[in-house]
Amino acid sequence: MRYVILMICALALAAAPRADAQALTGLARVDPAASSISDGWFGGTKLTISLSQGVPFRVFHLDSPARLVIDFREADWSGVDAASLLGSSKKVTGARFGPFRPGWSRLVLDLAAPLLPSNIAMPINNSTGTATLTIDLVKATPEAFGAGAGAPKDAAWSTQAAQAPQVRVADDSFVVVIDPGHGGVDPGAIRDGVEEKDLMLKVAQALAEALRRSGQAEVVLTRTQDEFVSLPGRVDMAHAAGADLFISLHADVLSEGGASGATVYTLAKDASDAATAQLAAQHNRADILAGADLNGADDEVAGVLLDLARQETAPRSEQAAAAIIAAMDAAGGPMNTHPARHAGFSVLTSADVPSLLIEIGFLSSKRDLANLRDPVWRAVMAGAIADGILAWRASDLAQRPLVRQ
Repeated sequence: MRYVILMICALALAAAPRADAQALTGLARVDPAASSISDGWFGGTKLTISLSQGVPFRVFHLDSPARLVIDFREADWSGVDAASLLGSSKKVTGARFGPFRPGWSRLVLDLAAPLLPSNIAMPINNSTGTATLTIDLVKATPEAFGAGAGAPKDAAWSTQAAQAPQVRVADDSFVVVIDPGHGGVDPGAIRDGVEEKDLMLKVAQALAEALRRSGQAEVVLTRTQDEFVSLPGRVDMAHAAGADLFISLHADVLSEGGASGATVYTLAKDASDAATAQLAAQHNRADILAGADLNGADDEVAGVLLDLARQETAPRSEQAAAAIIAAMDAAGGPMNTHPARHAGFSVLTSADVPSLLIEIGFLSSKRDLANLRDPVWRAVMAGAIADGILAWRASDLAQRPLVRQ
């Protein structure tokens, strides 16, 4: 069997006594104290997730690297600590959890070796209404693990399906798609309790508001709340919206070097420096970390897209980057000492949409972190980016007749 899907029956939920009816809300809470991952004496590993009530769920596994993925309908993971959940397990080496799509959350477990789920159950306590998901993980050969790997083939679940915002705009409108980096089960960089995904959503909302106030642009956000969107799905949204410009917003942590200040990236197959290469590797692994199925990825096609992007959109992307850098610098930045860089970020591979990735700052820099936490500074930078976008738009329109000639 390629995958496992299990759903809690509505009749089972209804079996809970009336005395506990107030606890049966639409959101199940994960109990950290009663949830665990433990390796058994005879080679098996047991996963236990305690919930305040039964919910629909599905289980599947992915290869390269080996991961177990569990999706829960309306499960709240607040208060759960990954290290505590993992305990002393040697066979499950990492755990990530959080919102994945509206109404669903996801748990992704990194496996040290191929382990297949067995004896999956979610019994519901008839007295309390609480539920406990238990999964036994058993050793498997790489061949057996790989043969059954893959996400359930359900078009409604595809993160690249036709879920992109449909924007009705005039033919001569200017559409900017703003992409707040990360989201949901993928928090991005974390520093002092601050998560990149939350900060970038705030910056994106401020930027969208600044552009809308100008009356010169239609704006679409790839996400408007804390949810996961795949990297290809973000590019798909730009195409579906008929974007004239795509901007992805980030604020990463660099383990080496003292990077600080804003940096604007355009697409290139090779990174402009080692730090940029590290960033690109971190960004392009986001789908793997969030448990996305990359079995259908085609590196050859990706290479063609990179070449097309260089030929068709590279000059316009670089001009947009220069205009935004100038506007941010004029607003006080602070800017990186080398603010214009290039790398092979996955979200920049659109062949027909000028695309930029802006590192607003680096959470690994104390100065940048303080700035990013300041709503006034964020508003000023959002306004500066908007000014740069509109300046580029005016210049791009003026050059268009020359390009056609």
